[in-house]
Amino acid sequence: MLLELIDVAKDYAASDEAPVTPVLRGVSLTVSDKESVAIVGPSGSGKSTLLNIIGTLDRPTSGRVLLAGRDLATLSDIELARIRSAEIGLIFQLHHLLPQCTVMENVLVPTLAGGPACRAEQPSARAKRLLDRVGLSHRLNHRPGQLSGGERQRVAVVRALINEPRLLLADEPTGALDRAAADNLADLLVELNGEEGVALIVITHAMDLARRMNRVLTLDDGALVPLEVRA
Repeated sequence: MLLELIDVAKDYAASDEAPVTPVLRGVSLTVSDKESVAIVGPSGSGKSTLLNIIGTLDRPTSGRVLLAGRDLATLSDIELARIRSAEIGLIFQLHHLLPQCTVMENVLVPTLAGGPACRAEQPSARAKRLLDRVGLSHRLNHRPGQLSGGERQRVAVVRALINEPRLLLADEPTGALDRAAADNLADLLVELNGEEGVALIVITHAMDLARRMNRVLTLDDGALVPLEVRA
């Protein structure tokens, strides 16, 4: 089992005197290596909060998160940052590319913090291979401002994969794209899930994207519930 969440809860309060607002209530989830999972639900249901906890960007109020058998609650912020860099790839609705850097430079940014000790291939060779795989081999020296929205998001996908993560997390990855670009990116995520052997968790409002995953779950009243969807 790659990922296991056990009764994860998250509460927020605007201040020490403000009442506590529960966002997640006893969320449990297991994800195997190479599996793909979609999580859907209305805005404000806690989907992004859940993804941030899984991605070690936030900590739960209670409950446990285990990644490859390691209890993340026992790790320091520095240790979590190392795990996030080496084992988790993150894709957001906005690409967050550095405007002053080329496509190649943007992809290689995560490698500056260090990656896996034993790589299957050198970072620059992996970057070129993946950029060719997503149809951007002719854009290596272009800057983000010279790319379309779909191209920028494909660069963000390659950047998330550059350190050979075991888990890829995508938060509304097609939300800022037009229909054609969204469909292309959805196809790409599913294909890379298999080709790169990486587990994939997608937060999305787009049921067309959700249906492509192995499982679809909905976040309902702070808990995850399986959702039956028609192909």
